[in-house]
Amino acid sequence: MTDVIARERAPIPDPPRRRPGAGLFRAVWRWHFFASFLVVPILLILATTGLIYLFRFQLEPLLHADLMRVDQQPGTLSQPYSGQLAAVHNAFPDGTIMSMTEPSGPDRSTVFSVALPDGSTRDAYVDPYGPTYLGALNPDTTLSGYAVRLHGELMAGPWGDHVIELGACWALVMALTGYYLFVRGRRGRRRARRVGRAGATLRSRHGLVGLFVGGGLLFLLASGLPWTGVWGAKVQELATDRGTSMWSTDPGALSDPISTLDESLPHSHAVDVPWGMGKSEVPQSSGEGREGSVANLDTAVEVADGEGLRHPFTVALPSDEADSTGVFSVIGYAFDAPTDEKTVHVDRYGGQVVSTYGFDDYPALAKVVSLGIGLHEGRALGLWSFWGSALMCVAVVFMCVSGPLMWWRRRPHGTGSVGAPRGRMPLRSSPALLGGLVALGVFLPVFGISLLVVLLLDQVVLRRVPALAGWFDVT
Repeated sequence: MTDVIARERAPIPDPPRRRPGAGLFRAVWRWHFFASFLVVPILLILATTGLIYLFRFQLEPLLHADLMRVDQQPGTLSQPYSGQLAAVHNAFPDGTIMSMTEPSGPDRSTVFSVALPDGSTRDAYVDPYGPTYLGALNPDTTLSGYAVRLHGELMAGPWGDHVIELGACWALVMALTGYYLFVRGRRGRRRARRVGRAGATLRSRHGLVGLFVGGGLLFLLASGLPWTGVWGAKVQELATDRGTSMWSTDPGALSDPISTLDESLPHSHAVDVPWGMGKSEVPQSSGEGREGSVANLDTAVEVADGEGLRHPFTVALPSDEADSTGVFSVIGYAFDAPTDEKTVHVDRYGGQVVSTYGFDDYPALAKVVSLGIGLHEGRALGLWSFWGSALMCVAVVFMCVSGPLMWWRRRPHGTGSVGAPRGRMPLRSSPALLGGLVALGVFLPVFGISLLVVLLLDQVVLRRVPALAGWFDVT
């Protein structure tokens, strides 16, 4: 009896105290976990297609050697570009030749871009020593063409572009929460490795690779936002209204309304967007007093060479119509150096320079975007940025595989839940955190809208449906 009374009077031990910050850590981990459901598939596609596009100049000549490579016979010289142009005209009598790109080496063919009556395009290849037409490819159906279309819009038009933008916005959240988890969870990772816990090594490697990937991912996502259909279009609209531009929109780069240039050349392929230096008239050729064109493609190349542009050139061609006022727009090679971007517009009648437009003429915002895109595409700093971008793509693939693998190993069996970390963001008690989310949502509207949807689902739907609350591990 005495023992029973003593036990009843014994003090009740306090419940174990949770380590300060543990709730926030698990809440951040929870956001990191659920964001991965959207982000991982998109990043996996972006990293894989980005890697393919990065190596396109090595892959495509291997896949299409019969078109892209030629044999230079001893003593033979390349034929005039006007003769090569005629060979393409004969192969596509109903097509419109938009541009010509010089061979990148003595064993490479000349490439002409042709628009067909059905609206599709073809890249036509010519042996410059013939000149002999070798054949054509639909640029959208090559390996790098598929990669570009998947990378930009998942081959799904505007909706695919919106999905990419949504994934990019939440990838920023993934990167920021990942850094928080790396710093706050370092002691736990060390303890797990010491005791030999299953999956501890993979978790540690995931964190270390993420330490490198996070910064690069933040840059790649930020430099890719100008291409997006919501954020990029809105910022460009705001910039244009204020007399500037994100893109180096040269009024003369379009020598004819149907002629478009690849965006990895000077970013000047839009018809209706005003010039970055302000609204300016498009340079035109003057045919006054002349019955026909005097200059030709070879004239334009010679004039641009005298202006100091780097080879190989890309030349946008004027229309074949007799009354065309279009110009030859010659773009110097600047793939590896955005600061060397320069276009010379040559009068199609007299062969004189109508105007020039280069990196020094870009508005400040367009310069920043151009340099950022050069780094994004792994071409601005030579081999350093090329291999850095390749390593970045491989590291992102590793993160996209190792993250789900860690969850698969620790997932609960037979519990009816996904095994998400339990925790709630202390938004009411943390004004700084709430302010940061609001600011990020305003700056990235797609993220802001999706965040409101997520919070609405969490508060209204998941917490009121027991089955869903249990599966999503709602606290």
